[in-house]
Amino acid sequence: MQPQDASRGDRRAHIAVVVTEDWFFASHFLPMARAAVAAGYHVSVVTRVRAHRDAIAATGARVVALEAERSSLNPMAAGYAAGQLAAILKALKADIVHGIALRGILIGGAAATLAGIPSRVYALTGLGLIGARQDRTGRLARRALRLLIRGPLETARTRYLFENPDDARLLGLDPESPRVTVVGGAGIDPEVWVPQPLPPPLPLRIALTARMLWSKGVDTAVEAARLARAEGANLELALYGAPDPSNRRAIPEATLRDWSRDGVAWHGATGDVAAALSQAHVACLPSRGGEGLPRALLEAAASGRAILTTDVPGCRTLVRDGIEGLVVPPDDPRALAAAMVRLAADPALVARMGAAARARIVEGGFTEAAVTERVVRLYAELA
Repeated sequence: MQPQDASRGDRRAHIAVVVTEDWFFASHFLPMARAAVAAGYHVSVVTRVRAHRDAIAATGARVVALEAERSSLNPMAAGYAAGQLAAILKALKADIVHGIALRGILIGGAAATLAGIPSRVYALTGLGLIGARQDRTGRLARRALRLLIRGPLETARTRYLFENPDDARLLGLDPESPRVTVVGGAGIDPEVWVPQPLPPPLPLRIALTARMLWSKGVDTAVEAARLARAEGANLELALYGAPDPSNRRAIPEATLRDWSRDGVAWHGATGDVAAALSQAHVACLPSRGGEGLPRALLEAAASGRAILTTDVPGCRTLVRDGIEGLVVPPDDPRALAAAMVRLAADPALVARMGAAARARIVEGGFTEAAVTERVVRLYAELA
C-alpha cells in the first residue's frame, strides 16, 4: 500500500513512535513498523533500549534511545524525559508523533507540543491500574488523564487509536467519531497461531498465560480452580508467566510457588506460548480491568481455544459470553469456578467455543493485516 500523501515534495513523511520499553514494541508492534516502512514512510522508534534493538531495526525502522522509566510517577522525571524527547523529535524532523500506551502518550504529547508538531496519534493500549481501580482515587486519576489528554495535549490534528470502545468513551470520545479508530489490539497472525487438536477430554486443562500480576486476576483463577475441584470437577490449572520486577503489581515468586499444589501448577515464563496452549482445552484470563485488548486472548482465540475471562473493557470486546467462551464478573472466584465446572462437564461446548474463537479472529478484524492496514490509513490522513 503506497499512500499518495506519504511524502512532502521529495521528502518522505517521518513518523516518530514513542514507546517506553523496547520489549513491549517488539512483542506487539513489529508488524505495524514493517507496514509503515513498506508504505513509504520513514519510521523511528524512540524507546528505552535494552535487548530488542535488532528486532526493531530489522523492520526497517530506526531505533533511538530514550531513558524514561515507565513505572515512575515523578512529574519532574516525566518533564525531563519530555524535554529530551522534544530535542530528539526536532533532530529527526518528525512529521507525526505516535505515542503508544499511556506514558508514551503523555511524554510524547508533551514533547510534540514543545517541538511544535501538531500531527499526533495517541494509541491507548489500556489504563493499567488506573483503569482497574474502582475507588475514588481511580476515578480522580481517570478524570485527570481525560482533562490532560483532551486538553493541553490535544490538537486539531490529533487522532486516537483504541483497542476497545470503552476506553474511547472514558476519554469522552465517541467510538464512531472520525477522529477515533478502534482496532483489534495489536492484531495476530492467524497463519502463525493455528489450532492444534484438543487433548483428551479429562481432566479439563486450563492455561493462564500472562505476566504474573495481581491485576491479571491470577489469584482469582487459582481460588476458582480450587473451588471447582472441591465441587468434584476434574480439572487442572497451569500458570505460564513470570512476575514483572518493575511492576508494583507483581505477584511474589514465593506466592506463586505456594500456589503450585492441588491441581495448580506454576511453570514460570515460557518461550513457547503456542505449545502451552496446545496442551490446554481452555485459556483463562480473569483480569480485574485496565486492559486494552490482551494479546494473551488473541493468541488463545487464534489457537482455537475456548476462553474464560471477565466482564471488563478489552476482554469483553473479543469474547462474547456463550459464544467464544464464558464471561464472568471480575474478582469473583465463585462465578469463575461455576464457569469452570460447566466447561469441565461439556467437552462438546469447549470444542464449539474454541472453533468460534478462531472464527472471531479471522473474520472480526483482529488479524495483524486488518490492524496494520487501518494504522497506515491513519498515517496517510495525517502525513
